[in-house]
Amino acid sequence: MSLIALKNVSLVRGAPLFTGLNLSLGKGDRLGLVAANGRGKSSLLRLLAGADDPTAGEVTTARGLVVSLAPQDPPAELLPMTLHAAVRSALGAEVAESEGWRADVVLDDLAVPEELRLQPVEALSGGWQRAMLLARAVVTEPDLLLLDEPTNHLDIGRIGVLERFLAALPRGCAVVAASHDRAFLDAFSTRTLFLRPENSADFPRPYSAASLALDERDAAEGRRFENDMRRVKALRRQAAKLKNIGINSGSDLLVVKTRQLSERADKLEEGARPAHQERSSGAIRLASSTTHAKALVSIDDATIATPDGRALFRTGRLWIENGDRIALLGPNGSGKTRFIDRVRTALGGPDPHIRGAASVKLGVSDQALSQLDIWRTPWEAVTRSGTGGDQRARALLAGAGIALDMQTAPLARLSGGQRARLAMLLLRLTEPNFYLLDEPTNHLDIEGQEVLEAELIEQGAACLLVSHDRAFVRAVATRVWVIEGKRLVEVNDVGPVFDRLMAQ
Repeated sequence: MSLIALKNVSLVRGAPLFTGLNLSLGKGDRLGLVAANGRGKSSLLRLLAGADDPTAGEVTTARGLVVSLAPQDPPAELLPMTLHAAVRSALGAEVAESEGWRADVVLDDLAVPEELRLQPVEALSGGWQRAMLLARAVVTEPDLLLLDEPTNHLDIGRIGVLERFLAALPRGCAVVAASHDRAFLDAFSTRTLFLRPENSADFPRPYSAASLALDERDAAEGRRFENDMRRVKALRRQAAKLKNIGINSGSDLLVVKTRQLSERADKLEEGARPAHQERSSGAIRLASSTTHAKALVSIDDATIATPDGRALFRTGRLWIENGDRIALLGPNGSGKTRFIDRVRTALGGPDPHIRGAASVKLGVSDQALSQLDIWRTPWEAVTRSGTGGDQRARALLAGAGIALDMQTAPLARLSGGQRARLAMLLLRLTEPNFYLLDEPTNHLDIEGQEVLEAELIEQGAACLLVSHDRAFVRAVATRVWVIEGKRLVEVNDVGPVFDRLMAQ
């Protein structure tokens, strides 16, 4: 028996987000929900939660079904509350009075430190706000748990906690997670739904295997469409030939036959469906200036410290050569971002322990995309970067997935994905040969992540990056540096590193 079933459901928000969707969720299902940014994942979750109605179709739920949604961001009314009070409030006043202990159990299972539980939600990091939202959703003991981008703002260790937490949920609890984290989807899901405006695809496989099956299905549909269109052309040619013969001979039979062939061609053409082509939410293209320097950056036993001077780790003697793509890994709070900031500062001024070659041209993107904060609009950001004029700037922004009406709108109106693409566009325009990237895949959908991977590899520019995205690191990194204890070490195999970080 299904917990919830969607029959021929469509949702239109200006343009169709999805149409004709059929989906059934049963007890214990683990469904990964995949789509590009802005293509309906959050809307589908709200629909499943009963917070939104479909434009067309039917939604049927089991009697007494309890559904909980953990959204991407905390509602405004929760921000002044303490973390503990925000979780407890999900129970309702009457239940909380007698069973408030349930909040403590869930927070213990999520390894939330005691000292954080009495802090206001608005003072918490994005990662701990995520933990609060998940705890609120789970404390109600739902039959169906809905998660919207649950790994955003989490480091690898916290993703490990999340994966173990979900695996320990009651067996009958169904979970749907909308996510761009490919490694998380592979670990969590047993089913994958690729949400599309038409012909959404549901495969009983984790993400990677389902993605291959989807590619095969799309390729088969492409071949079928090409065959159908060849048949349409052949029928039309035959109909035209018979029409000419019929006119010349005055044969009513040939006229009827011509009409039948034309109708067959029309019907076949109407039913033919081209292979799905994802409407890109914006291309990511990077460019690099050439350099002949062998060692772009030399690091001589630098000490990385907190702002108050407490030593976090020492680097030893290291170097970065042209073409190196180095992933920097370590536990949360170990100093990864401090190290990125130190390198950035050193390349802009004298540092006795970190030196850059004269030919280094630096490009930087931090995890908050703060490099965008100095600009009022996307159009201003691009035109001030020397693009060659208004028309060129608008074309570049459109190529990055920023529509004309958003190009002169305040930056605050851009989605996270649009801001990430704008940041990468500005990087491209500066043509650096050395990138410092702190969590570059935050807010990027899977398509955007794969394009960024391909661009970094194709351009061959050097890169030092911090990322919790295991699939991205595996695809991009040619070298891996790990903060272990108080030292920075280089490792040959990233797998055991991920295993250790996930277990923390």
